[in-house]
Amino acid sequence: MDKKTLRRLEFHKVQENLASFAYSALGKEKVMELEPVDDLNAILRWQDETSEGRKLLRLEPTAEMGGWKDIRVQLQRAGHGAVLEPEDLIAVADTLTAGRVIKNFLLERAAVYPLLNELAFFLAALPELEQKIKKAILPGGEVADNASPELSQIRRKIVNSQLQIKDHLEHLIRSPNYQKYLQDPLVTMREGRYVVPVKIEYRAQVPGIVHDQSSSGATLFVEPMAVVERNNELRRLIVAEKQEVQRILAELSAGVAQNLDPISTSLLTLGELDFIMARARYSHALQAWAPVLEGEAVLDIRQGRHPLLKGEVVPVNIRIGEEFDTLVVTGPNTGGKTVVLKTAGLHVLMAQSGLHIPAGEGSKLGVFRRVFADIGDEQSIEQSLSTFSSHMTNIVDIVGRAGKDSLVLLDELGAGTDPTEGAALAQSILEKLHASGVKTIATTHYSELKNFAYAHERVENASVEFDAVTLRPTYRLLIGKPGRSNAFEIAGRLGLPAQLVNRAREFLTVEQVQYEELMRDLEKERQEAQAERAEAARLTEEARLLREMLQKKESDLAARRESILAKAAEEARVLVRNARLEAEAAVKELREKLHEETTRARESAIQDAREKLGKLGQKVSRAVPEKVAAGEVPSELVPGEEVFLPKFNQKGYVLAAPAPGGEVQVQVGILKISVPLRDLRRTEKTKPAAGQSEVAGVLFGKAREISSELDLRGQYAGEATALVEKYLDDAYLAGLHRVYLIHGKGTGSLRAAVQKLLKGHHRVKSFRLGEQGEGGYGVTVVELA
Repeated sequence: MDKKTLRRLEFHKVQENLASFAYSALGKEKVMELEPVDDLNAILRWQDETSEGRKLLRLEPTAEMGGWKDIRVQLQRAGHGAVLEPEDLIAVADTLTAGRVIKNFLLERAAVYPLLNELAFFLAALPELEQKIKKAILPGGEVADNASPELSQIRRKIVNSQLQIKDHLEHLIRSPNYQKYLQDPLVTMREGRYVVPVKIEYRAQVPGIVHDQSSSGATLFVEPMAVVERNNELRRLIVAEKQEVQRILAELSAGVAQNLDPISTSLLTLGELDFIMARARYSHALQAWAPVLEGEAVLDIRQGRHPLLKGEVVPVNIRIGEEFDTLVVTGPNTGGKTVVLKTAGLHVLMAQSGLHIPAGEGSKLGVFRRVFADIGDEQSIEQSLSTFSSHMTNIVDIVGRAGKDSLVLLDELGAGTDPTEGAALAQSILEKLHASGVKTIATTHYSELKNFAYAHERVENASVEFDAVTLRPTYRLLIGKPGRSNAFEIAGRLGLPAQLVNRAREFLTVEQVQYEELMRDLEKERQEAQAERAEAARLTEEARLLREMLQKKESDLAARRESILAKAAEEARVLVRNARLEAEAAVKELREKLHEETTRARESAIQDAREKLGKLGQKVSRAVPEKVAAGEVPSELVPGEEVFLPKFNQKGYVLAAPAPGGEVQVQVGILKISVPLRDLRRTEKTKPAAGQSEVAGVLFGKAREISSELDLRGQYAGEATALVEKYLDDAYLAGLHRVYLIHGKGTGSLRAAVQKLLKGHHRVKSFRLGEQGEGGYGVTVVELA
């Protein structure tokens, strides 16, 4: 890509923003080296890497991808045979640890993050070197006592020697014979040797080596002869300790040097991972998404936002390359035409650099081999070039280099010179670029260029919208409609006196005035019509929602009515059935007890009781009429066929062919029941099974396998609600009365989505948050109806 174009479109500012999301120096360096490419395969891979990074941030926001250091200098020194300092070795060990943890994390999730998993293979796994360094070097940078047996032994000897010297000197300074010679009764150190402070006048009474004198000259720091040899031994041990520490550091540094290649590769891979995650974090911050990428040089940006603008940014729709190859954008200077050009250019550069673009779903971009831009005032004092000359220099270069797969962005084409000649030059340049198949977006004020678009195929007009009522730009791009400059309106809004504006209008020709008035009226009518359409669409949507709400309420009321009636009818039938059973039992008992001669009289009484009981049953049936279900009553059924039971509002499977009496055995959930053939209905789709045992096996299998817990953590709200729907049906069929939905605490959005579904669900009797021991706010406990 042309370096000047990258600078004109401010791609370097995108890099600076992106670099702020990198956590390492290596990652930031890779960001600043980033440039767009024209290889579709490379672009697609980079985009997929960014998407995987975004997915990782969404699914596992607490995943640790850092903790490593930039150890390039340490590796270089180790490679040259230098002995690394303890802090350098700790940095190497921390980097090895981080690489190992990240490697294991990605390998365990290879199916979720396949591209990141490929990078995991380049991360070094050197646990022996890592543990050896961490065992030898403490976190503060000190070499540990157990770094080697020799060091441990030497340090024990040093401690013992120090204690012996201190004990001897402590005994000396407490001696009454010595106390009068000492300035203070204490033991101190000078030049690494233990000494006592002696008054200068008693120097001869304390034989030993003088190591220092106080600033006042009244005190000498003397090493008594009795401890000179012991101090010598202590110094020898300290030297031995330093030599052993140096040996340990040299050994560890040699281990780093021996594994220089895998550690260096691992470090570069960690930098690449940080680079990918920086792109993902930047994508999340911009609310950006991966565009649809194609090989053709096309551009279709939907609801695109300029990535460098702050605050409320008005999105624009920009397209070129399918219906037309040249887009001529007109409108007022304050309307945002330059922003449209930069938005289009930056989206192309970002996409071809592997970055997501801040645009809506379905945005499509092709691959442009080259992008050229002539934007802004580039007047050059050093080269004695005017603004017009500077623009022409750029355009000459663009015309000579742009081809079929190029995108050219021209701001205020032909400006800076005589309007007539400038318009003619602009048309000539556009004609040349258009004939070469270049995809061109040009902004202008010239009316002649609007006519150019009408006169040429695959050339389209566009404008940035200007509110004719408020006299302010809306910053929306309207493709297919030429714009007006609105110079008079803008000048008035910016404070130019009205008499000057009116006088300026008088200089226009009659045709120009009529044209301007016509354009202004058309624009005003268009905006009013658009507002009316938006209001009509809003009212239509409100009406649709109201209709759906009323239909749902009507359906719910009907279902409740049918449920109440069915329940009442069933209760009545149970009462009648129990009464019949009791009556038959009483009849049997009477027959056994009565003598033969009273049988006829008793039989008559019994028959009267039966008739009364029958009338009671008929009365109950009339009071609660049995619902006649819609649908076809099956004439014959085969085992395994699915049927619907209106009384129970459930589906079941036929286990055996109908008996001679019309009874059919049906599996409903885990229950087997016999029902009259007339109480069954065919379902819309029947699915005969291989046999009775297979159907029952499936249902009983579900009852055995279903768990009382469903873990939804890590799911999207849409995915989670679909899982809950199916799970509630399975739990109901399995006969569970209480289930636990595990959604975690998090931000609470998943919990809210789940509980929204549970409200009014026909399987749910009640629900609540978990209590202590049940998961608290991270679990919803559901009682099934």
